[in-house]
Amino acid sequence: MLKRIHHVGVVVSDLEAGLRFWQHTLGLAFTKSAMIAEQGVRAALLKVGESEIELLEPINPDGGVAKFLARRGGGLHHICFETDDVARELEAAKAMGIQLIDQHPRDGLAGLICFLHPKATRGVLVEYAQPIEE
Repeated sequence: MLKRIHHVGVVVSDLEAGLRFWQHTLGLAFTKSAMIAEQGVRAALLKVGESEIELLEPINPDGGVAKFLARRGGGLHHICFETDDVARELEAAKAMGIQLIDQHPRDGLAGLICFLHPKATRGVLVEYAQPIEE
């Protein structure tokens, strides 16, 4: 079951500049950051209420986030829903015939994640995340 909007992903060309705006100008609290090489990004999470904003800076010019930035510029990239069982949600999506980007859950900044293809979700890139307690 989808529980809440976990975060909204925003592509930025410069993570530090993005943090200055979202953290210092808007006052959002920094949660964590990481380099996620397999996704070709540096990412940071900022808390806002019960949800977060995830900033994504491409580090690999061939990655999906870099291609997004080149085509569209920075801005809204995806919406992520929290679940307590990302594998179950992914299997349910497969059973409904929803086109997927990920066939299996994988590690991400928000925990165990997977993506549904925007062609199947009315043009919105949808992520499911199962946060991992640290």
